Amino acid sequence: MGRVAYVNGRFAPHGEAAVSVEDRGYQFADGVYEVWAVLGGRLADADGHFQRLERSLRELKIVPPMTRAALEVVLRETVRRNRVREGLVYLQVTRGVAPRDHAFPSPAPRPSVVVTAHSVDRAAADARAEAGAAVITVPETRWARCDIKTVALLPNVLAKQQARAAGAVEAWFVDELGLVTEGASSNAWIVDKAGALRTRDTQANILRGITRGTLLRVMAREGLKVEERPFTPQEALEAREAFITGAGTLLLPIVRVDGHTVGNGKVGPVAKQLRRLYIEEARRTAV
Repeated sequence: MGRVAYVNGRFAPHGEAAVSVEDRGYQFADGVYEVWAVLGGRLADADGHFQRLERSLRELKIVPPMTRAALEVVLRETVRRNRVREGLVYLQVTRGVAPRDHAFPSPAPRPSVVVTAHSVDRAAADARAEAGAAVITVPETRWARCDIKTVALLPNVLAKQQARAAGAVEAWFVDELGLVTEGASSNAWIVDKAGALRTRDTQANILRGITRGTLLRVMAREGLKVEERPFTPQEALEAREAFITGAGTLLLPIVRVDGHTVGNGKVGPVAKQLRRLYIEEARRTAV
């Protein structure tokens, strides 16, 4: 059985699913997206992703295409039809189809909805987490509303490609003050040389990571103190440990930054513990 996609009210073979050439997501990147990790066939961190989706749509003044309950049904059915037990489900909502004009069309068209899902090799992901991964740093080139999860991702694409060419899994953006903001598709963390857990606060121009939020709650429950304040690439190099979080990576330890080792160059105990605790929590609360 091949992959199946949901597009605007119907399921179709993945290779045949399509939207109009005048969809504003294609013409202007006028849309938003969300990605849920699928754990045991269920949606991880479901409520946080739905809340962020609603906020992103509100910020772009796009009317929700359906109720949350209906959308949950579509997501679950896409996961089921693709036989995904461990993987990701992707949702994209655009303003819809209209003659090409920069201003919002009036009356507003019906939003376009696309949902796809695919499996992930968790054993391979666990092996990568055991070994640790590398990141590079790049100048911050994105717009001033990174808090909205829009499909306008060209700077992220370029940063990811630069990382891949350097043999790294991620790129950390560095702002004009020399501080790490976040990754191209993840939030950035360190355990600094004093032993403090640190990640950028969401008052900065970063995405409100859902995996990040769940991990913060896990840390609070475990009595771990977190400092929501920025760090420099040099502080990352001097740190005891580093890691990234996101729906795609869950929690991935980082052992190299810009080609230099972090700590002793091996995955540290804090990242190992937090990855285990996060996955346990995500599986327990998945719906």
